[in-house]
Amino acid sequence: MTTAFIYLVAALAEIAGCFAFWAWWRLGAGALWLVPGLAGLIAFAWLLSLADSAFAGRAYAAYGGVYIASSLIWMWMIEGQRPDRWDAAGLALCLTGAAVILLVPRGG
Repeated sequence: MTTAFIYLVAALAEIAGCFAFWAWWRLGAGALWLVPGLAGLIAFAWLLSLADSAFAGRAYAAYGGVYIASSLIWMWMIEGQRPDRWDAAGLALCLTGAAVILLVPRGG
């Protein structure tokens, strides 16, 4: 699996897992929502550990940009709230930072 694919699937698992908790806590959904929520968060942690990186912190930092993009897509597609220009500007900054962290050549 490529790192980009791992990050995308991990983001989906994390957002879905967190949303299940949100639905239970904030939207009044039943406690059974916590079961798939926990499964999603466990899948997220496992998937992120598969990312090709010498250091966990660097993998997590680069993943942050993907998570932000995925969160905005979730907000738009699942929650029906279209991101505004400030969301897009923030996303551009985050993806640029993630790309620098992940893709620049490192001496060593």
